[in-house]
Amino acid sequence: MSDKKAVGLRYPWDTPPAHDEVIEVAPGVLWLRLPLPMKLDHVNVYAFDEGDSWTIIDTGFSSKKAKAIWTDLMAGPLGGKPISRVIVTHHHPDHIGLAGWFQTEHGAELVTTRTAWLTARMLTLDAQEAPAAETLAFYKMSGMDRDLYEKRASERPFNFADIVDPLPLGFTRIKQDDQITIGGRVFDVHMGNGHAPEHATFWSRDDNLVIAGDQILPSISPNVGVYATEPMADPIGEWLEACERLAPMGREDHLVLGGHKLPFTGLPTRMRQLIDNHHGALKRLIKYIDTPKSASECFPTLFKRKIGEGEYGLALVEAVAHLSHLYQTGLATRALRAEDGAWVYQATEQANG
Repeated sequence: MSDKKAVGLRYPWDTPPAHDEVIEVAPGVLWLRLPLPMKLDHVNVYAFDEGDSWTIIDTGFSSKKAKAIWTDLMAGPLGGKPISRVIVTHHHPDHIGLAGWFQTEHGAELVTTRTAWLTARMLTLDAQEAPAAETLAFYKMSGMDRDLYEKRASERPFNFADIVDPLPLGFTRIKQDDQITIGGRVFDVHMGNGHAPEHATFWSRDDNLVIAGDQILPSISPNVGVYATEPMADPIGEWLEACERLAPMGREDHLVLGGHKLPFTGLPTRMRQLIDNHHGALKRLIKYIDTPKSASECFPTLFKRKIGEGEYGLALVEAVAHLSHLYQTGLATRALRAEDGAWVYQATEQANG
């Protein structure tokens, strides 16, 4: 979900590094960028100098191209020093995709949350040649466009294992309130939620760095969606709780190193925007569902732009998340629509009161 142009945010670098380049964003801290084959066409990665080796934050997708880019980066801008540790902020493929490769091929230690590791390893072992029945039922109950539903039902689904290297047994766990030393700095670990469960963020005690992953991004809000794996999850509630909890820690001078877009300062403003963005979406949605509507029928008010096929899946799960949050907090009712089997939601009198 895109936000309006950020006010109060400042971007020390207006041009990101090319795929064969690095930018030093703090002493001993390098910003790298890996390409992604999707609309959001990049992921940011950060390398912290440990003296005789590097710690990297996140990895990019697994692909021959990405491995070649990393090989060149290690030989070139990273000075031939090994990568001894990979810290993964959350389980999504663009962040954990090459963690297993760094473990098996380069002997790196993997550090992440238990939820991230378990989820990623489970998904890499769960390759499917056809969509699961539960997934198709979830699509139908979300009101997926009929033609798109038929197309999705007949083709091989996205598989985590296609873009994530196998994860060997063994990782080092981080959890809420831990401290971890990265590049000579001591960081406090604070968990986000909503975009991904148990999403790690890192707040330096020694300078102004915040490693945010996808929990805190400038100019775009991370996707917050409900999936067939947990159809009654409430990631919107979890997202808002995490934002409210993290917001008081933000300082104007914090340099936020996020998983996408540009590093920025002005964190207090951005935290308010991220919170207000979803409250605003929920308020618009309450007005829009004065008559019963399915998730797919709520795209116009939630996203205010045309949703193409490439974005449709992420839009659908985010629409479900917002509607389900209203339902689970008593601000909407839901019922199965007889003609297509979709859940339709309608605002309650309490919501309009």
